[in-house]
Amino acid sequence: MNHKNHSSDNIPKLRFPEFSDSWDVKKLGDLLEFKNGINASKEQYGKGYKFINVLDILNNDFITHDKIIGSVDVSEDIFNKYPVNYGDILFQRSSETREEVGTASVYLDKENSATFGGFVIRGKKIGDYEPFFLSRLLQTDLSRNQITSKSGGSTRYNVGQEILVYVELPFPTLPEQQKIATFLSTIDEKLQALKKKKSLLETYKKGVMQKLFSQELRFKDDDGNEFEDWEVKKFSCYIRLYRGSSPRPINMYITKSESGVNWIKIGDMKSVENFVIEQVSEKITIEGALQSRKVEIGELILANSMSFGKTYQLNISGCIYDGWFVLREYEIHYEKNFLLQLLNSEYLQKQYKTLSAGGVVQNISSEIVYSTNLLKPCISEQTKIANFLTAIDEKITNVDTQIKQTELWKKGLLQQMFI
Repeated sequence: MNHKNHSSDNIPKLRFPEFSDSWDVKKLGDLLEFKNGINASKEQYGKGYKFINVLDILNNDFITHDKIIGSVDVSEDIFNKYPVNYGDILFQRSSETREEVGTASVYLDKENSATFGGFVIRGKKIGDYEPFFLSRLLQTDLSRNQITSKSGGSTRYNVGQEILVYVELPFPTLPEQQKIATFLSTIDEKLQALKKKKSLLETYKKGVMQKLFSQELRFKDDDGNEFEDWEVKKFSCYIRLYRGSSPRPINMYITKSESGVNWIKIGDMKSVENFVIEQVSEKITIEGALQSRKVEIGELILANSMSFGKTYQLNISGCIYDGWFVLREYEIHYEKNFLLQLLNSEYLQKQYKTLSAGGVVQNISSEIVYSTNLLKPCISEQTKIANFLTAIDEKITNVDTQIKQTELWKKGLLQQMFI
């Protein structure tokens, strides 16, 4: 593949060497015939023909018959009026966010047809294009900007056939489309293999934890002898909780200054790996920190809202608000890494839900946490368990890093291989 510097706007930066022609601009309306999907009653869902909805578009690089989640009970005549066949493109018609409206996926099943729902627009293949190539072209900024900028709505964003028809995109010759599609398919296959590997490791860890905390699986000491029986007592017997606090009014204390103190929010936890907090998005002033609760590197903090009882270890110091408890005075009972694994296990999570009213809550009180039962092996066995589970976590993190690096590489390629 060659990097080329061209003055022409219709030649990509990164290209296979056997191709040199300019790309031709075409309207989607010349390649696709658009149609809105079936609006059925709720009684019709759950059986019948495979039925593509918005989630199928958002969750799949491409759609095949066996990947489709839902089904709809309609007559054969209706099904034949709303078919989805190989090479057709499916668009998300409506979304709460402008970023997602008009998101597209391609149907790549040559054996089986499907149908599609009312929140989906189908583009039936009527022109010459390589389906996988077009689906990737529709992910580029050039395509997305044309679609999202024209989407309308107030509480929801909508895109119609009249917008999609006039989207203009550059296309190479069919052989070049096929070469690009094959190349990108290989990258996607690698990504899928890595994601499957990560999922299998996570499933394995979950199964091992169930066996460890039910004591079906036990370690032996360094001399090959059995460890002593585990102790089981209330959380309150082993650990003290200290609730965080916020300065008031909080907006007075948020700062962009580098000299500020890390402000640890539950909202920052979405991208955290292995329950270790290493960075935050906001800081508070020194004055604000004096009115909050300070936490130090290495401490464990438990989310009592939103993340619902998940516990995190700090690799930074900072301040916590009242959505957190910090765990202290547990050192004589617990090895820290074991405690982190135990508190995030299903053994604990199930107790939180059982002790909460109705099993579904947004917040967990200190009373609920204190009422849970904790398992306490001896420190030596805790260390063996923690080391074993941490080793699995490291493998999961390594695979996740490979996934992110591959996705970043793919994104860079897309920017250079398309105009």
